[in-house]
Amino acid sequence: MTETRAEIRLPTQELRDDLPFYTKVLGMRLDMIYPADNPEVAVLSGHGLRLRIQKGATEAPGTLRILTDDPEGFAGGKRRLTAPNGTVIEIDELNPPMILPKTEHAFVVRRLADQAPWVIGRAGMEYRDLIPTRLGGAMIASHIRVPDGPVPDMVHFHKVGFQLIFCVAGWVDVLYEDQGGIRRIQAGDCFIQPPGIRHKVLHSEGVQVVEIGVPAEHVTEIDHEMTLPTPDYRPDREWDGQKFVHDIGKDGVFAPFRIPGFEARDTTINAATKGVASVMVARPTGAEAPWTKHHGDILFTFVMSGQMTLEGEGKEPFRLSPGDAFVIPPGMATRYGGATADLELLEVTLPGNPETELL
Repeated sequence: MTETRAEIRLPTQELRDDLPFYTKVLGMRLDMIYPADNPEVAVLSGHGLRLRIQKGATEAPGTLRILTDDPEGFAGGKRRLTAPNGTVIEIDELNPPMILPKTEHAFVVRRLADQAPWVIGRAGMEYRDLIPTRLGGAMIASHIRVPDGPVPDMVHFHKVGFQLIFCVAGWVDVLYEDQGGIRRIQAGDCFIQPPGIRHKVLHSEGVQVVEIGVPAEHVTEIDHEMTLPTPDYRPDREWDGQKFVHDIGKDGVFAPFRIPGFEARDTTINAATKGVASVMVARPTGAEAPWTKHHGDILFTFVMSGQMTLEGEGKEPFRLSPGDAFVIPPGMATRYGGATADLELLEVTLPGNPETELL
């Protein structure tokens, strides 16, 4: 069996000065040193690294980041050190707490006709940004297209506060930790991916989804150990207080919406997240909608079909079509007018079910 190792080479001018620092301060292990009479090369390992410190090497000293669940107990509690050979050592949290930035409220309209660029993201997927401002980092909303066929994905998870996948066209097959076999979402269906749930995208045909993530910048980690599907089926399992949801659009029941003149179906996400967010699909009833104000935090809407005119106080009206999206800040008066009979809106609010004031 072939054995292969990888090393990172770092320069030094005097190896004897570096060895006590890397072994005693950083707790690494000396694996190799030569020549014996006047050492010029030392190989050390530890913390998932293998270092080759070589006298006269031409590389820059570089920076090493060491992540630990006890930064205060590592290297005397120092967060930044400089080794004798000039290498900078940064000590940081292995699992830092997730920070939810304060929402920078703004009235945002993003239209498909404005030719917002599609960019290639993870696993070959195409992303279109629906909220360029990210509301100060509070959330990201992406319109995503996935190439047809098998998806070159790996088992992964997201360090996130809330994440929604809503299918607006086509279909996609996904595997989820502790949720049985292959799950297929089609147009009108959605998933809520609780924080940390392992999953893998398998195959898609003509799929387009809207993905919402809170906060905007969150980490995706690959899990090289887990194999999906997992042997246990645990539909009631919670991750950070949230349950996995697979809502089937065709089974939804419509009821009066928070805005008169509309009705909506609840995807059950408000209940599954214990009020973190609600996700509703709204459509007009034919009656005229009044001016309203919401008193939540984030209110994001994506036009899935049909047309409407979005009116806002102090703003020119926007005629909206499929693929358009908007964000309404709390306390701003707006009205949904001129709705066509086939209008269908995806509304995501954080926290869930915001108070709505009729004007």
